[in-house]
Amino acid sequence: MNACAQCSVREHAICHSLGDEKLDELNRIGRRQTIKKGQALLWQGDESLLVGNVLEGTLKLSASNADGRDHTLGIMLPGDFIGRPFGETSAHSVIALTDARVCTFSRSAFDAFAQENPPLEHGLLERTLTELDRTREWMMLLGRKSAAERVALFLIEMSKRSSKGDDTGPSRKFDLPVSRQDMANLLGLTIETVSRQITRLREDRIIATPGRRAILILDFDALKAVTAEC
Repeated sequence: MNACAQCSVREHAICHSLGDEKLDELNRIGRRQTIKKGQALLWQGDESLLVGNVLEGTLKLSASNADGRDHTLGIMLPGDFIGRPFGETSAHSVIALTDARVCTFSRSAFDAFAQENPPLEHGLLERTLTELDRTREWMMLLGRKSAAERVALFLIEMSKRSSKGDDTGPSRKFDLPVSRQDMANLLGLTIETVSRQITRLREDRIIATPGRRAILILDFDALKAVTAEC
């Protein structure tokens, strides 16, 4: 049995639409690799050599502006697709926030495979549009929302993504995939502000924090109300 058939994220990865024969072809051009926390898989501005799926762990997308300051653009979780197919350079860096495992492909080999397999190309288009929508929402989040609204929206988003697209809806209990410092960087806040907002949600009995990174949502409606989007 090939690695694709045993893949833990196959059902919600970019290649889920492929049959066994095509998966076998894809498996032959891919490789599994481990990335240590803090290690970069891709660097902004470098030649785009790799694409792939996140299998385990959490990675961040970041970009540097003209004065050298680094900005976190988003996070990548298991099942997410990394890299830029059909693009010559990387638009952002991809850096591991935790130890992670990824399934990578040479971009040129993947591009050729995708062109010969329309379902995969269609999946890439869907993912691109989804990421575009997510980026727009993120820009609105950072530009217009208060600290309380940002933290509440982030928790709701993480609960949705932890559900892995099943029919039970957002997960009520999940582990934050990032530290509070990383969360602060993502939300454009200080770690003190993030901790203060989480404490307030806990005191209001909207969430519980049964573990170091564990979040238990006690009242979804109340959490949504904090976001001013109820």
